[in-house]
Amino acid sequence: MSASLLGGKSRALPLSHGAKDAFVRVRKRDLEKLTTEVMQLREFLPRVLNGDLIKMLHKAQAAQTMKEHLVQEQEQLQQQCLHLQARLDAVQTECQKEREEKLLLREQLWQSGTQLQQQADFCSGLGSATCSLLWSSSAREHTVSQWLADGKLQSFLSVAAQTLESFVRSLDEDVKTQTEDHTSQEHQFVLALAGTITNIAAVTCGRDFLSSSAHVLLDTLMKLLELMKPGVFPKLKVLMLMALYNVSISVKGLKYISENPGLLPLIWTLLDDGDWEVCLHTLRLLQSVLLEEDVLLLLGSSLLDPDLQARVSRLTTTVQPSLRLAAQQTLEDLQSFQQQYIL
Repeated sequence: MSASLLGGKSRALPLSHGAKDAFVRVRKRDLEKLTTEVMQLREFLPRVLNGDLIKMLHKAQAAQTMKEHLVQEQEQLQQQCLHLQARLDAVQTECQKEREEKLLLREQLWQSGTQLQQQADFCSGLGSATCSLLWSSSAREHTVSQWLADGKLQSFLSVAAQTLESFVRSLDEDVKTQTEDHTSQEHQFVLALAGTITNIAAVTCGRDFLSSSAHVLLDTLMKLLELMKPGVFPKLKVLMLMALYNVSISVKGLKYISENPGLLPLIWTLLDDGDWEVCLHTLRLLQSVLLEEDVLLLLGSSLLDPDLQARVSRLTTTVQPSLRLAAQQTLEDLQSFQQQYIL
């Protein structure tokens, strides 16, 4: 009687110890049931594993890929960071080196500036003392004659003209008007130069030399007088005007000065300078012009300008006796010339 009929379960036969393949005895109905269950699992498993789960799996895979990519990028960034840190350290070291060099250069510059100022002060003192001696010596006619004989006067006058121009152009009129220090070595140096030129022009041989061979100097003096504003360094203006007046004593010198188109405008400006000595020596230069007939013919109607007479006329009421007298004499000369010119 079989096991199924007896209601019992089938039993698997024991495996033989020597068999190469293992076999199991299963009832046909159980095998079919198992097959059906497997087919059902294959059919319904995708439905169980829904789309969200699949998406999550895909995202997990993408996240893993991204993680690997980020790890690589992080490693690259770390390498770049190390490289940049090395460069930063090098640049900071270089910066510190440059900062130290700049501090050293600044210290050297300060020392050089101090030394330069000391040298400038020394040169100003030496120039002031030397030119003061020249100024004093030039008061002697024999000295000027000797300078001319030595042939060194031309180079001295050239240097003097350049020095005067450099000084005048460096003036800050707005400040100097209030704070001039005529006792400073620089001012004394410049005054001594101008005074020496004035003394040279006061000597006949020196005046003739200036009239014929120092036209650049004469042009420079007139240009500087034009550049200097009213009230600025009147002592220097007076010396330059005296030099021009001394040159004008020579007919040749007066003719050259008068040919300068800026002469009369300069005279008009200086008559309103405000310093009485500047006005006085300006009038004397104008008087020298009015005394020479050839110059009067050259200037002609320019001397008849009512503004010129008005400026001279205002000075006739000044409280300074010498200035008032010079203004009266000049006004008479202008009126006399006007009458002659009209006739």
